[in-house]
Amino acid sequence: MNKKYNPSEIENKIYENWLENKYFQAKVNGNKKPYTIIMPPPNITGQLHIGHAFTMALQDSIIRFKRMQGFEALWLPGTDHAAIATEAKVVDFLKQQGITKEQIGRDAFLSHMQDWYKNYGDRIIGQIKKTGASCDWDRLAFTLDSKRNRAVNTAFVKLYNKGLIYQGSRIVNWCLGCKTSVSDIEVNYKENNGKLWHIKYLLEDNSGFVIVATTRPETIPGDTAVAVHPNDKRYKKLIGKNVVLPISNKIIPIIADSYVQKDFGSGVVKITPAHDPNDYEVGQRHNLEIIRIMNDDGLMNELAGKYKGLDRDECRTEILKDLEKLGLLEKTEDHINKTCHCERCGTILEPIISKQWFVKMDGLAKRAIEVVKTKELKFHPQRFEKIYMHWLKNIQDWCISRQLWSGHRLPVYTCKDCGTVMVEVDAPKKCKCGSTNIVQDENVLDTWFSSALWPYSTLGWPDKTEDMNYFFPTNVMVTGYDIIFFWVARMIFTSLEFTDKIPFKDVLLNGLIRDSQGRKMSKNLGNGVDPLDIIEIYGADAMRYGLISSISTGQDGKYNEENIVKASHFINKLWNASNFVLMNIDDYKKQDIKNLKPDISDKWIISELNKLIKNITNLYEKFEYGMACNELYDFVWSKFCDWYVEISKISLYSNDLENKNKTINILLYVLETVLKLLHPVVPFATEEIYLSLPCHEKTIMKCAFPTQDKHLIFEQATKEMTNIMGIIKSIRNTRANMNVADNKKIKIIIVPLEDKKVLVEFESIIEKLCNAKSVEFLISYEEKNAVEIVFSTCRVYLPTGDMIDYEKEKARLNKELEKTRQQIVVAEQMLSNERFRQNAPEKAKQLEQTHTRNKELEQNLLNSLKNLNE
Repeated sequence: MNKKYNPSEIENKIYENWLENKYFQAKVNGNKKPYTIIMPPPNITGQLHIGHAFTMALQDSIIRFKRMQGFEALWLPGTDHAAIATEAKVVDFLKQQGITKEQIGRDAFLSHMQDWYKNYGDRIIGQIKKTGASCDWDRLAFTLDSKRNRAVNTAFVKLYNKGLIYQGSRIVNWCLGCKTSVSDIEVNYKENNGKLWHIKYLLEDNSGFVIVATTRPETIPGDTAVAVHPNDKRYKKLIGKNVVLPISNKIIPIIADSYVQKDFGSGVVKITPAHDPNDYEVGQRHNLEIIRIMNDDGLMNELAGKYKGLDRDECRTEILKDLEKLGLLEKTEDHINKTCHCERCGTILEPIISKQWFVKMDGLAKRAIEVVKTKELKFHPQRFEKIYMHWLKNIQDWCISRQLWSGHRLPVYTCKDCGTVMVEVDAPKKCKCGSTNIVQDENVLDTWFSSALWPYSTLGWPDKTEDMNYFFPTNVMVTGYDIIFFWVARMIFTSLEFTDKIPFKDVLLNGLIRDSQGRKMSKNLGNGVDPLDIIEIYGADAMRYGLISSISTGQDGKYNEENIVKASHFINKLWNASNFVLMNIDDYKKQDIKNLKPDISDKWIISELNKLIKNITNLYEKFEYGMACNELYDFVWSKFCDWYVEISKISLYSNDLENKNKTINILLYVLETVLKLLHPVVPFATEEIYLSLPCHEKTIMKCAFPTQDKHLIFEQATKEMTNIMGIIKSIRNTRANMNVADNKKIKIIIVPLEDKKVLVEFESIIEKLCNAKSVEFLISYEEKNAVEIVFSTCRVYLPTGDMIDYEKEKARLNKELEKTRQQIVVAEQMLSNERFRQNAPEKAKQLEQTHTRNKELEQNLLNSLKNLNE
């Protein structure tokens, strides 16, 4: 191997070799159990971000572990068409050329979309490959390809034929910029400093008025009631009466509904069923008229009366002017409110009644609840089950139609001659009336509809394929906790509906990766981190290990480059240790580890390794990859490199060839096992080192994952070695505390309190690791000029004459004493100044504390000098 670890020199080369040999490929194999992960599809035109890098590293670690465990491991990759996001980009692209999509028509626009996918589609795949992802790239799927389109159409038709898809008018999030309904997942909520207007609604009988508080006076023309809480004593007598709607003078009722918050404003609210989701629900309960006063383009329509043709902001301004003229605007208050913005274009969304296509959710939700309740499907961490359950128990029908041109078009066809509606997987050529004048519904499906079918549409559904039979249900879905509702739940209930099986057995949830200050990464803040930049500097292994080891499952994590640096140092440590081992194998003769004659330190490292194997396997099985990384770090850095490798030098540099060969065999056994344990998280460096070992397979990823051998656990040896390590650490600490130079050799005297034989066996180890010129074992020791360290098994004496240069130490102590006395004099002068004490009491207090410490230090220095002179 190269003396220095340089990831840029090996990673591309290794990855190409893996691809060339099709090591990632998975096939139906009756001799193996399958293990399947379906990649959550990133936006095909997107850019790899740090969140992608983390989840890709985690998925890859899992699939590599399972591959080594002997499973037929399939990680199936794919990308998402992300209709709204991509359409918005193409619209902007055309806009720069002075073209609108309406000008060129649907077909020409979709042609531009296809060009966009083609030009940018390979970018994110190339970036994912840079992370070391061991996907079966021959199976790459796209949510908008022909196979997925057939699956989407089949699913729609099945649901429609069962009466689970219907068309109706409901409140939706309407984007005036994108001119489509958008799902809740495509909404950003922002706090704004707004206004709360208090408006008089006159009672019909002229007996007075009620004050209505609203943040949206522009929707007054669409009001069909005002509401109060049924238990609000202030308005009990008014329930059932009518008010006159300001400006339009229409009569509307006063109703009672528990939705009203008694302490909001005056406790009276306006009800506008066509322009507010809560008002819509109130309207349904009270059978109120639904009056939509706004068009899809955001302009007021004829039902808004004289405000027709104004946009919502202009309408608000004009209505407030008119209310003031009529003396109906009681007061205006500052008010902090939340507004919903389109995630893609930033426009404030308009809740609006709209004719859309919906999926009935009651029955579908019940089955999805049951499989989690019975633990057939598990969430990790488990606490997210409550969130999942709460959403499904309070679920609304799912709006699946979007007013876009990009995406899966609804398989709904209408005969222009007889009006017959046909819902078919394949476009009908002729109506039952004989007409061929057939048009398809203009709407496309919500992106999440095709994504909901992802775990099984990627394996061939709706066909009964070998892949479906073998790889499905899949094993684990690794995704963000923020899309439990919008994706995870939908995959579960659609899978139960169409396959009668759960889509996966486990859901592993991760959080957002924030910046070091805990802020969400964004272009506006300029705090984003490009994973490719990290890979270029530190390598993919360091990025993977740094992210996985520092971020807990199911929680938001803070990105800190120090974790990547630490990971890089760790891999370098492993690389250097491996180089050391490989430099000493000239006369190596392979022997079975069980046929060797290990000493206590050998038994200790072998025992610790086998305990590690069990711990790492258990942690990987529980998806606790972060904890596993930290255990591996501790073993490799401390136990293997700092301890055993250093101890091994005693026999490696000796003339005892048998002992040397034994040590090399143990070093190689430990190193090879560690490489296999680390490989799932650190694939490149482990592969490069493994292929440099004297005995190896074609690739480490096809090796069997290590299993614990209980016969190689030596508890007594571990106990004895732990005791010796404690002794060595204490001697080292004493040297450091007494400022003994690293290269200065000292004398060590040991008085055993128990069996001397055990301690004597470690003589050479103690001598080497403590840099001793000699280690003596005595029955007793009485010398005064020695540091004594007491242990349960022995007493250790370090003669001070070997550790201290008396004249040098006296000079150092005298210099420090002089400096301390100068500080004491200055402090006493300042503290005797009354003006200083009065003007700076806090500083005076701090100075007194420092003065006290310096007086104590002065005495200690004098005592130390006295002891040296004696």
